[in-house]
Amino acid sequence: MVGGLLAIGLLPCVAQQLHPCMPPAHLAPPPPSRPELAKQPSKFLLLEREAEQEYRPQILAALQGKVEALAESLRRSPPDCVQCQRPMVRHDTRPVWWQARCGRLRTRVTRYRCGVCGAERRPLLEQLGVEPGRICGALARLLALLAVVAPYPLAARLAYLLLGVEVSAMGVWRATQRLGEAALDYSEALSAYHNDSRSPAAATIEPAPAAVVLAIDGCSLGMQVRKQRRRRRSAQDILPPLPTVEEGQFREVKTAVLLLPEERTESSPGRHALVRRCLVSCLGNADAIYAQVWAQLCQLGWLGAQTVVVIVGDGAEWIWKRASMFPHCCEILDFWHAVEHAWQFARLQYGENSQRAAHWVHQIASDLRLGQVGAVIARLQRMRPTTPEARQELQALLRYYRENAARMRYDEYLRLGYGIGSGAVESAHKQLVHARMRQAGMRWSEAGARRLLALRLLLLNDDWARMDRLRMVAIA
Repeated sequence: MVGGLLAIGLLPCVAQQLHPCMPPAHLAPPPPSRPELAKQPSKFLLLEREAEQEYRPQILAALQGKVEALAESLRRSPPDCVQCQRPMVRHDTRPVWWQARCGRLRTRVTRYRCGVCGAERRPLLEQLGVEPGRICGALARLLALLAVVAPYPLAARLAYLLLGVEVSAMGVWRATQRLGEAALDYSEALSAYHNDSRSPAAATIEPAPAAVVLAIDGCSLGMQVRKQRRRRRSAQDILPPLPTVEEGQFREVKTAVLLLPEERTESSPGRHALVRRCLVSCLGNADAIYAQVWAQLCQLGWLGAQTVVVIVGDGAEWIWKRASMFPHCCEILDFWHAVEHAWQFARLQYGENSQRAAHWVHQIASDLRLGQVGAVIARLQRMRPTTPEARQELQALLRYYRENAARMRYDEYLRLGYGIGSGAVESAHKQLVHARMRQAGMRWSEAGARRLLALRLLLLNDDWARMDRLRMVAIA
C-alpha cells in the first residue's frame, strides 16, 4: 500500500491528513519576524547619563573656583622679569577663556610688563599651562590620544561617543599638533643632550646589559605636494583644487627596535615573543635615526663600556656605515632577506612555483642557518645558469653573499641568543606607521608627520604618562 502511494506521489498528502499540524513539504518556511529594539535604554544607563548631566556643571563650577583662587593669589605679588630679573609692573587685565573636559572656563588674566627690556608675562596662564581660546588640559590629551589611533574626523566622533564632548575634526587636529610639537621638541632636545660629549653620563641603578639587539629598517610614507596650507580669504572664496599627487612623492620613515636578548621568550615552538621593546623612529636621514638610537640607549642605561650592540639589518649601506659609532658592535644580515635573494635566482633558474626551486632554496636556507656560508658560495660558483637573466641574477646573489659573509654566521648568533631575523622592526613598521599613517589617500606634511610619529612613539612605548608633564606649544 505504502509503495503504491510513493509511486503515485500521494504519501505527503496522507501524512498531512494523519498529522494536520505538519506543514506541507512543498510550502516555504514562514518569513522571519522583524527585529525590534527596546523602547528605551536600560535603567542603569539612563541613571549614569542623568548623574553626569547633573554633576558636570558642579564640576565646572568647582574648577572655576579653584582657578579664581589661584588668580587672586598671583595678583598679590608681581613677578620678576625672566631676562633682567627686575620686578615687573601691571600692564592690563583681559578676559580669556579656554575649553576643558567639563566645559568652558572664563577668567580675567593680568599681564605684566618689564619697564627695562619690555618683556611680558601672564603668570596665571604660565601656572595653569593653558592657552587662551584653545582646548587645554586633560581634554586636549584625550583628543590627541584618539587622533593617534584614528583619523581626525573619526577621532572627533569618538570624542563625542566616549567623552560626551562635541568638537570638530579641526579642533582635534589643533590639539594634536600642539601636543605633538611638544613631544617632538622634547625628543629632539633629549637626542641633542645625549649626543653631546660634554653632557654628563646618566646615573643608572642597574648595570648595563652585556648585549642589546638593534633592528633597524625604513619604510615609505606619502607626502603632500603643496608647500603650504590652502587658506580662504573670505567665506565665499572657493579653494583651488589640490595638485595631482605624482609618483615618487614619498619620504622614508626610519624605525629602530631596541630589545634585550634575554627578554625574548619562546611562546610556542619556533615562535618568539618580546617581553619588552623600545621603538625609535624619525622622518629623517640615517644620521638622525642613529642619533636618536644612541640617546635612547643612554636614557635606558643600556649602553655600557662593554655592551655589545647587535645590529640586524637587510643589507642597506646606510645601516652598516654608522655601526662603527658603537665601541662593540656585531652586524647581522637579516636571514630572510638572504633567503629572498636566493629565491629571486631560483625562480629564474628553475621556473616560477616549481618544486625544484623550493627544494633548492630550502637547502640553501638550511646551510646558511648552520653557518656554512662559504660552502654556499662555492656551490653557487659551480652553477650554470640557463638564461642570461638567471646569469645576471646569480652574479648579484654571489656579490651579495660575499659582501655580507661576515654578517651571516647564523649558527653563532643563534647560540648567543641574538636572533637572525628583522621581524621585530617589520612588525614595528606596521604598528607605528602603516596602521595610522598609510591609510587610503593619506598624504602628510613634514611637520604633521613628525608630530604624529612622536605621539605614537609615546603610546607604543607605554610612555603616554609623559604627556602630563609636557607643556603644550602654541603653533600657527
